[in-house]
Parts: sequence; C-alpha cells; structure tokens
Amino acid sequence: MEEENVRIARFDAGSGYQIHAGQDGSWAPLSAFEGYKAPTRIADLLDDARRSELAALLASRSVERLTDVRLDGAATIADGGDIWGAGLNYRGHSEDLNTQQPASGPGSYLRPSSCLIGNGQQINLPSQSKRVTAEAELGLVIGSECKNVSRADWRSVVVGVTAVLDMTAEDVIRENPRYIPWAKGFDTFCSIGPQLVTLDEFDDAALQGIRVSTVRNGEVISSALVSAMKYDLGYLVEYFTAGRTLVPGTVICTGTPGAAVISPGDSIKAVVEGVGTLVHTVG
Repeated sequence: MEEENVRIARFDAGSGYQIHAGQDGSWAPLSAFEGYKAPTRIADLLDDARRSELAALLASRSVERLTDVRLDGAATIADGGDIWGAGLNYRGHSEDLNTQQPASGPGSYLRPSSCLIGNGQQINLPSQSKRVTAEAELGLVIGSECKNVSRADWRSVVVGVTAVLDMTAEDVIRENPRYIPWAKGFDTFCSIGPQLVTLDEFDDAALQGIRVSTVRNGEVISSALVSAMKYDLGYLVEYFTAGRTLVPGTVICTGTPGAAVISPGDSIKAVVEGVGTLVHTVG
C-alpha cells in the first residue's frame, strides 16, 4: 500500500505564503508541482483526493526534495476555519485553577483568528492582565466539512494533528469563568503549528501515547499523555460538531496538561512529541 502520510508547513513569503509538503524528513515547495502553483491556504489541500495526490507526488520524487527546511520560523497552519478549545480536559489544569473538571462535557471556547502568531514570534502581554499563562496542547485539524459526527467516526473528518500554544489572561477567568473568550482573544495569544502531520502516521495507540508538555525557560512545568484526557479525541469531535458545521482547516485545541505563568523575557515552548514544537519569547 502506498504511503499517504504528508506533513504540511506554511512560510511567510513577503507578499503571501509559500506552502511546503514533506515526507520522510524532506520537503518540497508546493509550487514545484504541476497543478499546485496557486494554493496559498493549507485549508485548500485537506480533502482526501488532494492529500493522496500530494502524497503520491512526494513519493515519486519528481522534484528536488529539501532536507534543510527549518520550522522555527513557520507561519501558523491555521488558515481556514474556526479555532475551538476544550477547557479543563486534564486534571492537572483543573488543579491549576483550583476547580473541578466539568462532569457533563469539557469547558469550551471559540477564539478569533486575529490572536494567531507564527512559530518564533513574540508573545506580547496585554496591559489588561497581570497574570498570563501559556498552555501546550494537541490540536486536531478538520479535513472535510462536517456536522453531527459520531464519536466512533471522528477519524473520518480529522485530517491531522498539530501543536498548540495557548495563552490565557488567568486573572480574568478567575474573576469570572464567563470571560474565557475575552481572556484568550488578545493579539499574539495563540500559536498553532509549526506543521500539520496527517493522521495516517498515528494509529489509536500511538495517538494515546503522544506526550504534551509545557516548558518554560527549559523547565518542564507540566506534562501528560493524550491518554490522560478526561474527554477523548472522539468525544471532542462529537462534542464540537454537535449541531454545527465545521469547515476544513478548523482546529480543535484538546486541552492542556497544565499552565505556566509567563513574564517578559521568558522562553516558552509547547512540545507535542512526534508532532511539533513551538518556541516563543515573551515581551
């Protein structure tokens, strides 16, 4: 069976974005392939047919493959849909906030795309908050338009996974949890990337074994396996597609093992093993 796994990254090219596709540790600019000159959105490449075609083109080695592509300056991979988030999905994060995990479903929020930054860009702390936290998460990327997806069928609509670094004005939500969307919507408060890794690379056991870690100034502040989530990946897809349509490129942030308080001058990382690492400084 021909390998169909693909990794996709996007880079700022000044007047727009250049997309690279990767396989087996090497990369090729999408524009090098016939028929792929125009796409500048990852969201336009996520249906099964385009992904299979792209995987076949990469496997054919019909264009020169690059081995020196660095992802530390990659743009966000979120360029097509909404950004949904699951709150308090790990016990460790509920303990950060001195609260109980929700019993009837995860906490949830929807955040604006204006808060997104690329890998390596600076996080700017807003004057409206005196306590900002950063949280590493696994992100699910929706590959096809969907609604009311059952828990058992979640893989049929998720094209891949990515890393997420999510910032929160924690003092604001401690005052009132209803302020969550406002507390997470500041400019520079979300990084998603640095690549999309297609789901073909992970069976269910491998997904459960992915470790997610929040690292501040080289110290692991929190870390847990995906298997430690209260609400699993299938549950989250069912939950966030219930009664609403998600379009390709939508990202579901699946929750963090724990948060790190950040201050100016800090270096903060989201490390999602086998998926990607996001690294940012705090201003």
